[in-house]
Order: sequence, then structure tokens, then C-alpha cells
Amino acid sequence: MTKTFLLLVFSFVLTGTVFAQNATPAATETYPRVKAYMSFIIPWVTINKNTTTYEFQNATTIGFPVGINVYYRKSFGFSYEFTPSVAWSAPNGKSTSKTGNLLFDPGPIFRFDHGFNFIPRLAFETQGRFGVTPVFNKVYLRTQDADYWFSVSLPVRFGNNLPASIGANLQIGFTFN
Repeated sequence: MTKTFLLLVFSFVLTGTVFAQNATPAATETYPRVKAYMSFIIPWVTINKNTTTYEFQNATTIGFPVGINVYYRKSFGFSYEFTPSVAWSAPNGKSTSKTGNLLFDPGPIFRFDHGFNFIPRLAFETQGRFGVTPVFNKVYLRTQDADYWFSVSLPVRFGNNLPASIGANLQIGFTFN
């Protein structure tokens, strides 16, 4: 009797079939998917034909981008971003702050392996400037609730009777899952 029982148990183990557990396939992502995000952005430097301006030199500007990403497939999506900016300065020794600008910068999202993304954005500012902003983005931590990421962007701006400029920015944020 014991030999028969052991033989039955070993036959189930050796064949790999366990009736108490059901194998379920991994969940597949469905598209389109919509995700919201929040972040902050600091312009490191802005260069035009007349001057080079570094962050924290005479003033400090911080933007607070918020947006919606619509993913159409694993490798492609579209982003709608709004960025209000606050500027702090101390002219004549008096500290002042103000809302400096509102930027709308939509663009396609090209998604690559290992959390890398490229987002070529158009840019429309309430200060009268316009241009393009190529964004290089990397997700560095994924959790159940959020993806944490950073971006480096190179804004190119024209218009409003000012010289054309190029800059470099650092953006850090998270996307809600």
C-alpha cells in the first residue's frame, strides 16, 4: 500500500503536473493607455548670441510640468504637457517672486527598451516665444503606484523680438500607474 502511494506521488511530481495550482498567463498591456505625471524642471543654462545665463546666477526659475501621456502601443505614445514657471530674484537686495511663464509643449513619445524615451516636443510660451524641445528621458525606478524618471532637455526658442536661444534643463518627476 505504501509503495503504491509513493509511486502515485512520484509519478505526479515527475510528470510536472500539480492539480492544486493553475498556471495563468501573464497579463498583457492593453492600448491605448492614459497616464498622468507631475515633475519639476530646472533650467541649467540658456545661451543666445548676446549672453549666457546660468541658473542661480541672478535669479532662479523652477517649472512645474504636469501632463497626460497617451500610449498607443508599447513603443509609441503622445504627451500633452503644461509647465507653469515661478521665478525668484533679488534686484536691489529686495527678494521677489512671480509666475514667469506658461509653456504648452506637446510631442510624440518614442519608447525604447530599458526605460529610455525620446520626446521631440513643440513649444508655445505665453511670453511670446516658440520653438522645439528635444527631451531625453530615463525611467530609473518602477513601482506598482508610480514610475520615477529624470529627463535632460535642450530647448530651442525663437520669437518675441529676442535672439534665438538654446538651453539645457534637468527634469525630475513621476508618472502615476
